[in-house]
Amino acid sequence: MPGWPCAPAQVLRPQRRGAGDPTQRHLDDGRIWRAMRTPTGPASLCVQPRPSAGEVVGRAWGLGAEWALDRMPALLGADDDPTGFEPHHHAEVADGWRAHQHWRIGRTGLVMESLVPSILEQKVTGKQAFGSFRELVRRHGEPAPGPVAPLGLMLQPTPATIAAIPSWEWLRLGVQPAQSRTVVTACRLAPSLERVAEVAADEADRRLRSVRGIGVWTSAEVRQRALGDADAVSFGDYHLANWVGWALVGHDITDDQMAVLLEPYRPHRGRAASMAIAGGRSRPRRGPRMSIPTHLPTR
Repeated sequence: MPGWPCAPAQVLRPQRRGAGDPTQRHLDDGRIWRAMRTPTGPASLCVQPRPSAGEVVGRAWGLGAEWALDRMPALLGADDDPTGFEPHHHAEVADGWRAHQHWRIGRTGLVMESLVPSILEQKVTGKQAFGSFRELVRRHGEPAPGPVAPLGLMLQPTPATIAAIPSWEWLRLGVQPAQSRTVVTACRLAPSLERVAEVAADEADRRLRSVRGIGVWTSAEVRQRALGDADAVSFGDYHLANWVGWALVGHDITDDQMAVLLEPYRPHRGRAASMAIAGGRSRPRRGPRMSIPTHLPTR
């Protein structure tokens, strides 16, 4: 039984890469199914909220079932501690926090699970990246364990499988050479990169960015999901600085200007950015559309 009003669908939304993600399914009855490659083996996890009882029930299948259940509280945000978050530097952040004070950042503890799709999302539209990831899983992954055939729930390919994918197949998947090279390099380093989940956020950032092709944006995207890092900000995002700018000062801003605005909130800068967008003005919709971040609370 969670110690706070937990909304699993909202917390797990950042882990899903588009509505067609074969590794995570959100059902109309509120259940969320996830396929994971845990350190002890593959697992399928079904998370079922029971709001009337104030409960969240988990069931799991596969060799990694026990691992998945043990870490379900962290996945749903139990490890996210907003203590020390002072939202009052900006009225908009305070408004967002007032409306979403029970919002939590979940952590999977699985670095490669987040890293592979994050690399595929570099410098392309969300639609392109989600499509490439979906086809990568369908062509090179495998069915998840348990009673999931009707859902089409599948496991991401293993790092070894991804590292062996030839260049022409990456092009069929719609992945450009720069991204495929980075993915393959990361997968060859998978054992050491998975250990990033065991270190502090600053060290995790350093280790991730030591891999050629992984920069500030990709590192932040991974740390948000795998480590539940409330301070991670996706600098370099196509939209984020402008959304924060409109929320706080009413116009587009640069990454450098966003960094100045968010600095007083350290070590909760990522949380502050999300609360600003939730509580402030919306940016007018114009220009080309890229992917919409999934780590923000709904208004």
